[in-house]
Amino acid sequence: MSMSAFARCWLTAAVVVWAAVEASKAQTQDVQPVNSGANPYRVIRDWAQLSQEGRPWGGSNGVAIDRDGRSVWATDRCSQGIAPGCLGTKANPVHLFDPSGKEVRSFGGGMFVWPHGIHVDRDGNVWVSDARVATPAELKTFPGEGNKGSVVVKFGPDGKVLMTLGKPGVRGNPPDALTDPNDVVTDPDNGDIYVAESHTNVEDPNLVGRISVFDRNGKFLRTIGKTGTGPGEFRTPHMIKFDAQGRLIVADRHNHRIQILTKDGKFIAEYREFGRVSGIAIDGNGTLYAADSESTEKRNPGWLKGIRIGSLKDGKVTMFVPPHKTATPDGAMGEGIAIDAAGNLFTAEATVRGVTKYVKD
Repeated sequence: MSMSAFARCWLTAAVVVWAAVEASKAQTQDVQPVNSGANPYRVIRDWAQLSQEGRPWGGSNGVAIDRDGRSVWATDRCSQGIAPGCLGTKANPVHLFDPSGKEVRSFGGGMFVWPHGIHVDRDGNVWVSDARVATPAELKTFPGEGNKGSVVVKFGPDGKVLMTLGKPGVRGNPPDALTDPNDVVTDPDNGDIYVAESHTNVEDPNLVGRISVFDRNGKFLRTIGKTGTGPGEFRTPHMIKFDAQGRLIVADRHNHRIQILTKDGKFIAEYREFGRVSGIAIDGNGTLYAADSESTEKRNPGWLKGIRIGSLKDGKVTMFVPPHKTATPDGAMGEGIAIDAAGNLFTAEATVRGVTKYVKD
């Protein structure tokens, strides 16, 4: 590469990083950090144990409530830390726990690279997203593992595979492939499938930010949104849910906001009062529970990690659950979040690992 070509590449990379930092500053400068509020919860760390295999938790990103309203599903990445995830192991990364935290069953061993979001549909089926593929370096360590990752898998509650969206091991565009899907949700009315993409490095100039929609049989229908910071655009749509009104609620994490869209992707509103949101849960009263697992002085100045709770009607935050205390000053908070029929919260812990239960007193 010539010096001039090298300089152009360096300048392009520098501009991308600068733009990401400036966009982050612009997104939060007009909103005062919300780091306090009522906290009516009692915390139970390490609520669920992986007794079926008798192993430690890997980092966990996804948690969901079963159709019974009481049992809890969760994913884990099979190993500690960010990598190698479930590569090179047959450990089961999809788990069901009874209301006491006892593991009922687990499945999915040998199928995933990086299990991430999890969703239980109206029929009790379990959907899991796999948010990356193996890197070239990892394939040298784990040969033969290139045929998995970057897909969404639909399981029956017994673990039987019912559908796969995307081509395992391939990052790309629908209908043939997906790119590092973060989460999946189904429309409770007609069963349409919404897949949030992607978990790619936000500084990547080829960043993918979109929601791909399929019908209940897996036929590709359309794409919602694109990469960007404007209304209806995304940078890491990390978790998606439908509210009781049938609106699509998006945790647009790297844009430090919640977005509210129609099913067709029309922008309705955005809220920035919930921080750098990784996970969302919504109850029947339209209350939003937002898990902020990433705010730091560098990433989101002035904001703390924690759970912010407020109304979808006006975006006003009324409660704040502080982060777990750790050896680092920022502490830790789960990424995925779910609420059961009794109003208890559950978070999937990527840093301290496992599932935390928040009992509403």
